[in-house]
Amino acid sequence: MVRLRSQAGFTLMEILVVVFILGLLATLVAVNVGGHVDPAKRTTAAANIRTIANAVSMYALEYGSPPSTADGIAALVAAPQRFLKSVPVDPWGNPYLYASDGADFVIVSHGKDGQPGGSGLDEDISSDDLG
Repeated sequence: MVRLRSQAGFTLMEILVVVFILGLLATLVAVNVGGHVDPAKRTTAAANIRTIANAVSMYALEYGSPPSTADGIAALVAAPQRFLKSVPVDPWGNPYLYASDGADFVIVSHGKDGQPGGSGLDEDISSDDLG
């Protein structure tokens, strides 16, 4: 009587099919997610500006006016109450710009290109525009 030996494992063809399917799925995910990164960064920058603006408002309530332009956002970190944990940068790695006339203030990110003006993803994001 001849006994057949059963062999455990996968054939090369089965492994190639699985690798092809995984590669196809990875490509589909990359294509679908890739287009949403920059708009998400703009949303994050707007949320950060709102957070900084709230911290400036709390600082103004405590000290009677917002930090000066010269002191900037760093005053929010240096204050004994630490209105912010650290000086933030926008999602593109650029510092947020801050200016104050002693009564009002504005916080700006220059968007993806880091330059004033622009349109689309390069458009400036300002606390004045966020309401």
